[in-house]
This record gives sequence, C-alpha cells and structure tokens, in this order.
Amino acid sequence: MTDDGRQMTDDRRQRKVDGLPVSFSVLRPLSSFICRLSSVVCLAAFLAVHPAAAVQPDEILKDPALEGRARALSRDLRCMVCQNQSIDDSDAPLARDLRLLVRERLTVGDSDPQVVDFLVARYGEFVLLKPRFEWHNAVLWLTPAAALLAGAIAIYAALRRRRVAPSRVAPLSPEEERRLAEVIDRPL
Repeated sequence: MTDDGRQMTDDRRQRKVDGLPVSFSVLRPLSSFICRLSSVVCLAAFLAVHPAAAVQPDEILKDPALEGRARALSRDLRCMVCQNQSIDDSDAPLARDLRLLVRERLTVGDSDPQVVDFLVARYGEFVLLKPRFEWHNAVLWLTPAAALLAGAIAIYAALRRRRVAPSRVAPLSPEEERRLAEVIDRPL
C-alpha cells in the first residue's frame, strides 16, 4: 500500500528501501558520514578559535610573576582606539603603548592599584573596562536598576487596573432595543 491507500505493484515495492527509492537509500550512509564529518569540523573550528593576545614577544617581561600581573591588568584596561577590547587583545599602536606603560610601572615597583590609578589619572575612567562605582558615575550604575523598577511598577499598575470591575454600561433604551431587533431580524 502507498501512503494514499493505493496498491503498489511488486516491482515498485522492490525498488523502495525504508520508503526511499533504492538510489537514495544507497546515499544514506554517505550523507550520515558527511553530516558527522561536518559536525566534527565545526566543533574543531569552534574549539580552535580563541581571542588572540596581541602581546608581542618583545613586550613580555622576564619575571613570570610580573608578566602575570601585567596580563591581569591589561585584561581590565580598555583600548582607547578599539573601545570594547582590552589592551591585551588589541593590535592598535596605542594599546601597545599602554601595555608597555603598564609593564614599565610594574618594573618600577608600583602595585596594581597604583598602576590603575596612574592610567585613570592620565586617560580618565574610560580606560577601565569595568568602571568603578563612585558618586560621580552613580547614574551609570543605578539607571538600569531604576529602569527595571519603573517597568515593574508600570506592569503592576496596568495589571491592577485590569482587575478593577469594568465600568457599567447603560442599558439600551426601548427605541434602541427596537432598532437592534430590526437589524438582527432583517434578512441578508
């Protein structure tokens, strides 16, 4: 039987395997292999891609502890050219200068907060990828919370208004009832 209920001849039945013509059933293992292979290639490509650090070999400090501190600081400092990229990931010349400046300050003996404070004093707080919470930028930090709170209050008020009983509608006058009956009873 076919899907629509007709009887299939023996030769048509023999040419079908798993509901597909024989020519397609031969391709089934090949298509399964191609699907698996493409999945493996996509997974390998996904795992191979990672943000490349732009630190050049001539920038790396000889002391591994200082280099680790420099890398940690560089991940939290914004490239002023790229803007949403850290200086550790940016290839811009200004980012290179900032990386060298961070390493220079660390080799002089500055602590991590002193290096960050030096860069903030020189370039402003925009150099930080994660700005500090201070009074002069409290609006920046509190606006999202205030917007969420205002939205929640608006939704609550709208839902509360819906629960209030609907206003009473005045009943129809006898004249209106008569006209309504005429319209309803009128043949189309």
